Amino acid sequence: MNERRNFLKSTGTVIVGAATLPLSFSIQPAIASLDRVIKVGLIGCGGRGTGAAAQALKADPDAVLTCMADIFPDYLEESYNNLMMVNPNQVKVEKVHQFIGFDAYKKVLDSDVDVVILTTPPAFRPLHFAEAVAAGKHVFCEKPVAVDAPGVRVVLESAKKAKEKGLSVVSGFTYRYDFPKRALFEKIRQGEIGEVRSILTVRNGGGLWYKDRKPNWTEMEYQLRNWYYYDWLSGDYIVEMMVHSLDLMSWALGGQLPVRVTGTGGRQARTDAKWGNIYDHFAIEYEYPNGVKGVHFSRQQQGSSNTNRAEIVGREGDAIIDIGRQTHAISGRNSWSYDGEKNNPYETQHEELFAAIRAGKPINEGDLMANSTMLAIIGRMAAYSGQTISWEDAMKSNISLGPKMEDYDWNLVWPVPPVAVPGVTKVL
Repeated sequence: MNERRNFLKSTGTVIVGAATLPLSFSIQPAIASLDRVIKVGLIGCGGRGTGAAAQALKADPDAVLTCMADIFPDYLEESYNNLMMVNPNQVKVEKVHQFIGFDAYKKVLDSDVDVVILTTPPAFRPLHFAEAVAAGKHVFCEKPVAVDAPGVRVVLESAKKAKEKGLSVVSGFTYRYDFPKRALFEKIRQGEIGEVRSILTVRNGGGLWYKDRKPNWTEMEYQLRNWYYYDWLSGDYIVEMMVHSLDLMSWALGGQLPVRVTGTGGRQARTDAKWGNIYDHFAIEYEYPNGVKGVHFSRQQQGSSNTNRAEIVGREGDAIIDIGRQTHAISGRNSWSYDGEKNNPYETQHEELFAAIRAGKPINEGDLMANSTMLAIIGRMAAYSGQTISWEDAMKSNISLGPKMEDYDWNLVWPVPPVAVPGVTKVL
């Protein structure tokens, strides 16, 4: 019951009774019309998927959820029940359209949905995104979009195909849809702090959830239910969660890519075997052209102090974002503090996705979401290995962390590498 209350709180609901179109793209009348239903399919029915679906339905009264897919029947059932509590009039998922299994996503893509919400563990994202684009579906793609460089390359290629097809692709980089942050970064873009010289992002927090092992679970089921703690499924926590902070770094530099990355990390508090093989702290330095530096610090250690902020230093001023204090301000020659309209960015991203679809003016955030994800992946690679790694070498890597989709099976035992040791572990 606590999980249900937390879900309802996180969606902000209560229970009551970009780019231009390619010339070759033709808009389907049912989608271009402003007063017609948009059919939505949900692939991945965990907490984030359920929240994303609720936010999508709240964003557009003519959006209807018609298909759901997950590998776990209990996740799908709980998700369906929670969504029915939020708005039953927009949840029209018959039993025959509640799909279970590793191939369940295919059945959603084979249906007549217009938009798919991709919210499975990150390891599945590149393939699901590629097949969604191939099926001609508009996509809301939760971050991160991959766990390794081969996956990022798949996403980049799929994003290119989505542009050719005139499909909208919106990512789960929610900060991009927050009005105060948009205003601040527009000030930076306009030169209000002068040339950006350095960016610091810090996100320190405590521990997270864990699912106790059940006697009837195979090793595969156990790891999939605790996917966060295995780098082959989550990419490590720097990829799964801290990617938001690294996206702020990319935003501040207008999407510029680093030349090379150095870092370290490890696990000091989260040391029990039940925490899989991920780290609990990272410290990463990103070197950009013209001597610009980006630095990221983070930890997930229970009982430690919390902060989530970004500090951007320019030649003529500094910008600060403090998530906890809701501070968005500039100090220096052009001092400024945001005092405008507040919004729910989780809903805004869906509002803008649906508006783009209805207007026939696609949004495509494919390159953005791939590059920001790669910032986190290369940070992990540098920390795991203890080596300075160039962006070029990282992007060329052919090391895939997990199995191929066709190899997934409940009895598959995927070999989990030991916790990485800087100076010993090889990543290239």
